[in-house]
Amino acid sequence: MSAAAPAMNRAALRGANELPAPVSGQRHEIGSPVGRLTYYSASPETPGKFPPLLLIHSINAAGSAYEIKPLYEHYRGSRTVYALELPGFGHSDRGEREYTVRMMTDAILIAVQEIQSDHGRDPIDALAVSLSSEFLARAITEAPLAFRSAALVSPTGFRSNDGSTKWRDGTRGKPWLHALFEFPLWSKGFFRLLTSRSGIRYFLNKTWGSRDIDEGLLEYDYLTTRQPGAQHAPYYFVSGFLFSEDITRIYHSLTLPVWMSHGVRGDFVDYTNKTQVEGRANWTIRVFSTGAMPHFEAEAEFIAAYDTFLAGVPSASAL
Repeated sequence: MSAAAPAMNRAALRGANELPAPVSGQRHEIGSPVGRLTYYSASPETPGKFPPLLLIHSINAAGSAYEIKPLYEHYRGSRTVYALELPGFGHSDRGEREYTVRMMTDAILIAVQEIQSDHGRDPIDALAVSLSSEFLARAITEAPLAFRSAALVSPTGFRSNDGSTKWRDGTRGKPWLHALFEFPLWSKGFFRLLTSRSGIRYFLNKTWGSRDIDEGLLEYDYLTTRQPGAQHAPYYFVSGFLFSEDITRIYHSLTLPVWMSHGVRGDFVDYTNKTQVEGRANWTIRVFSTGAMPHFEAEAEFIAAYDTFLAGVPSASAL
């Protein structure tokens, strides 16, 4: 078990509202059109040669910046890193409201503005996990000069049946399903059942494709799902409202260097449709012998491969 897990257990005993920080560094809270946003930042004592790196967690019942903790803690030693917690997750606003693709994309763009206010307008590197890869890709199409490169870890939108949706607008949202989940009689109770420790372990086993999961992540997932309003954004997720029908078109439109990685175990291994981008000069695709969280399972191998990619990305002065 991770060394962080016992501390998290003690926090759980003290009270669910005491959600610890998912990563080290400085915590920032800003008011924004998409509600209160929380992000974390850390910088090395001696600035490195690379621009800031923005890291974005995945979307699921228990999403938080803890999902990118290994990368954040590694890269803070050589460059300025930022970890954003998207609306409805972590320490950001979890109010009962509509959670949309637009909201998530705007949150990323707002975070980029904050980074630029600290570091100037040179383009940054950004990495997102799973469904958040779709939001990052969309943000890049709307502010292409703000990004130097994009890393998509286990991105959604590449299943065998995703290619046929590329010219559609809208999302895969099912209003009836969302209404069912949010019905007051069982909304909170069902979410608590879904996110029991055994429930979280079950879903992490499916994510890893193995029972050898990260125990620290499991404990943090449990704590973050016990926060007030924790069910609202996940219910929009499982009802399909955060999946874009036009994501294939969005991926096709990216012109900056893109590093895509995914694993081969677990429930998230259908990348049949990656052939749509596989031959593009600006796309690099790396497959790891892991589940959907290769940066946890094969941290050193993942970082080495990502560093090799970054070393080949033109500097801001060359763009």
